[in-house]
Amino acid sequence: MNNRLVYHIYLLKFFQKDKAYIIVMNRNEFDSKVRQLFKEHSLLISRRNMKQEGGNGIYDRYVYPAITRDHTPVFWRYDLNYGTNPHLMTRLGINTTFNAGAIKLNGKYYMAVRTEGFDVKSFFAIAESPNGIDNWKFWEHPIVMPVTDDPEMNVYDIRLTKHEDGWIYGLFCAERKDNSKPDDSSAALASCGIARTRDLKIWERMGDLRSSASQQRNCVLHPEFVNGKYMIYTRPQSGFIDTGDSGISVGFCSDMSNAELGEEIIVDPRKYHTVKEVKNGQGPSPIKTSHGWIHMAHGVRRTAAGLRYTLYLFLTSLEEPWKVIRKPGGHFIEPLDEERVGDVSNVVFSNGWILDDDGTLFIYYASSDTRMHVATTTLDKLIDYVLNTPEDAGRTQLCARQRDEMISSNLKILSEQYPDVKF
Repeated sequence: MNNRLVYHIYLLKFFQKDKAYIIVMNRNEFDSKVRQLFKEHSLLISRRNMKQEGGNGIYDRYVYPAITRDHTPVFWRYDLNYGTNPHLMTRLGINTTFNAGAIKLNGKYYMAVRTEGFDVKSFFAIAESPNGIDNWKFWEHPIVMPVTDDPEMNVYDIRLTKHEDGWIYGLFCAERKDNSKPDDSSAALASCGIARTRDLKIWERMGDLRSSASQQRNCVLHPEFVNGKYMIYTRPQSGFIDTGDSGISVGFCSDMSNAELGEEIIVDPRKYHTVKEVKNGQGPSPIKTSHGWIHMAHGVRRTAAGLRYTLYLFLTSLEEPWKVIRKPGGHFIEPLDEERVGDVSNVVFSNGWILDDDGTLFIYYASSDTRMHVATTTLDKLIDYVLNTPEDAGRTQLCARQRDEMISSNLKILSEQYPDVKF
């Protein structure tokens, strides 16, 4: 049998006694299946997304996830060569699409998505949307991020910051094997990788961030110079998993191409019996307002079902952005319904948001380390939330009293202004 014929059969064999039967596949059937894959993909990425009904008055969630693994291009996952893949099998599968940085450029909305293959290696890929809500389409090729002299095993969770120096910086976790523990296959070292770009296409890799901490995660560049220096939000860690006695911190450096931090100041420490009792980390770059810098962060607490990740907000001083001046109590966004299910359940995580000129805010968050979602609100609502949401009263009796006082006020309003309302 010649090679040409082998390449044009379906290669499905079964044996009966000493005879082998080869079922030849019709090439037209293969072509039809290829076209069907692209048709289904086109329908998915062009699907209109709608706001969910109801809501909490703070932000609107949407019916569908913004980006899932099925949004990745068909030709990223399938070998479309009939000769080498006659069964049209997935060859390089995509497991998850999550934890995306975000930015708006030239009128379009972009996410730099952490895209993880079946091989559990992550890479960054740019998806763009004309409206920030739906019609997210990946660029044809992912980012092949340049490496340092010590190439990392894995990269993930990039934060994009358009700095006033004119560059767009990407700060991300660069993970390497901890060679001091050769017998522990899960022992790893986390450092902050740094790259910069003008257009999200051509990336220049800088040296990894250097600091006194043995490991770093959740590093984010502040968008403006502070006293003539670059300010970086960090989370110094004593180990790859263990955060030690730390929290969201800041450090300063004079040069991003050779970034080295001096003393790191704790901005937002962990706190017992709160949404950030186990660990916390800065989300995207903060948003500047006339009242101060609005920050979004993730907080982690321990529950009977395991760790629970939620998002919370706080406000820092305009002049001294390392000083917290408002701390709304509790979480801002939590995993709900199907968002609770995925590779790492009961998690929401955000490292990207976009503020439009008209005051609309797009919050991009991942659920359970699996998919991307969008929520929308306005800057006015966000300012109202951080300024007027009560802080955590501190212990159960005080929290009950805080709620009781609001209830008493509401009952008076209901009796005077809404006597027809039944409750």
